[in-house]
Amino acid sequence: MIMWQEIAKFGKKLVERDLVESKFGNISVRIGEKMQITKSGFALDEINKNSVVELDIEKTCDLDNIASTETIVHRTIYKNTPALAIIHVHPAFAVIESMLVDTKTIIPINIEGKHFLYEIPVVKGAPGTAELADNTAQALIGHKGAVICGHGTFAIGKTLDEAYFVTALVEQSCKLKYYFDMAKR
Repeated sequence: MIMWQEIAKFGKKLVERDLVESKFGNISVRIGEKMQITKSGFALDEINKNSVVELDIEKTCDLDNIASTETIVHRTIYKNTPALAIIHVHPAFAVIESMLVDTKTIIPINIEGKHFLYEIPVVKGAPGTAELADNTAQALIGHKGAVICGHGTFAIGKTLDEAYFVTALVEQSCKLKYYFDMAKR
């Protein structure tokens, strides 16, 4: 399968599973010293060959202007982790939980979340900034997923399938924790 088609497949899955707000987010895959990343402004369930651009991981270029606004975060993650695929979306419960926690982590209460994630780091930084890139990459050195406070999730994997699984599990863990905490009140 051509890489843009693989990216498009997961973009549709993310929208169908309701893991995005307004159908936006970004997806990238590392291939050697390059990455293929979704362009800015494209809905994840409408990705086509013109929705993805190939960029160098080590250096910026003119194509950065049309790539995702989170390209700096993807580059920094690739430079600092073994990730080969990254998904960034804005799932509602992860965003809510990131604003409710008083600590720098969300502790899952469900068995799958505990087993696969242990804890979910919550990091800060404005979208598309070096601060966000550095904080997210640091958090993902020891974790597969992180939540940006008030913003969304970044999930990494060796494949898009793994990054998708982590994205879905982070959201499921945050959703269950939210409902559990509400039921205790």
